[in-house]
Amino acid sequence: MNDAHAAGILPCQSIEDLIAQGAIGSLTPFDSDQVQPASLDLRLGERCWRVRASFLPGRRKVMDRLPDVAMHELDLTRGAVLERGCVYIAEVQERLALPPGISARGNPKSSSGRVDVFVRLLTDHGPAFDDVAEGYTGPLYIEVAPQTFSVLVRSGTRLNQLRLKRGTPAKLSMRNVGVDLSSGMAGFRGRRHAGVIDLDKEDGHDPRDFWELLESPKGELLLDPNEFYILASKDDIEIPVDQAAEMTPIDPAVGEFRVHYAGFFDPGFGTDETRSRGSKGVLEVRSHETPFLLEDGQTVARLVYEPLTARPTRLYGEDGSHYLRQGLKLSKHFRAWK
Repeated sequence: MNDAHAAGILPCQSIEDLIAQGAIGSLTPFDSDQVQPASLDLRLGERCWRVRASFLPGRRKVMDRLPDVAMHELDLTRGAVLERGCVYIAEVQERLALPPGISARGNPKSSSGRVDVFVRLLTDHGPAFDDVAEGYTGPLYIEVAPQTFSVLVRSGTRLNQLRLKRGTPAKLSMRNVGVDLSSGMAGFRGRRHAGVIDLDKEDGHDPRDFWELLESPKGELLLDPNEFYILASKDDIEIPVDQAAEMTPIDPAVGEFRVHYAGFFDPGFGTDETRSRGSKGVLEVRSHETPFLLEDGQTVARLVYEPLTARPTRLYGEDGSHYLRQGLKLSKHFRAWK
């Protein structure tokens, strides 16, 4: 197998080729910044439905299954508030007609995960969330479930991203990720009963209205049941320019919590080449029913590295990023903590 057909994640130029070929289409023109170094941002369409239960379509199409669970429809062209604790199914503007050998996987964007918005991709006849079968032709939908904050979205809002893959990329290496509780400022905990976050508004919210600052004078932090935390990795994260990586959960036997909803790292993150060396991994942590005491350096997630089929023409942060050289940092929706 030569390099042109090697298994791996497709870089930006290959994604642009698929768009040009019609394998990735859209109901509206693509945005100029929609293609990322190794992924494609997906945009909400015009309609969204409040549903009484999450579901997988199985042998059916999403729109055929939807009437069984839909409660009411929302018009996203006018903007709509998605309430915390509720589940929604939304149309996506992009649709696929993938060629043989090409599959895809969805991930929430970092900005979605950092405000505790649970996002999963759905396809017609899909047996699992987030996975898009090789050669899939059809529309895309996302399930949106805000957990801590209610959020304002509209047609065009970007909540998740799509990675395109050729074949089955090899797992090049794995790295355990520990949590940093060594400094006085340990992280943030989401405030319940806060206001609405406009997901298209950058630097537009006072973080003190939505977050509580936490300290860890003893190098440990007690996670309260069913609360949401923003923490940072103990070590810097570095993704080589010819690879991408995904943060994945560890064995649940290690702790009663879930880490990192938005687990995709672009090539070049944290490297000298992108002037981002020293970047931490920001960890979105949700505890379960049992209180759990985290200690400084404790392993909370695993970073899995995969190859790209070619070096991308653009690397992480070259066009600017809110998360460049990040440490412990909230999502782009909030002003700096002062």
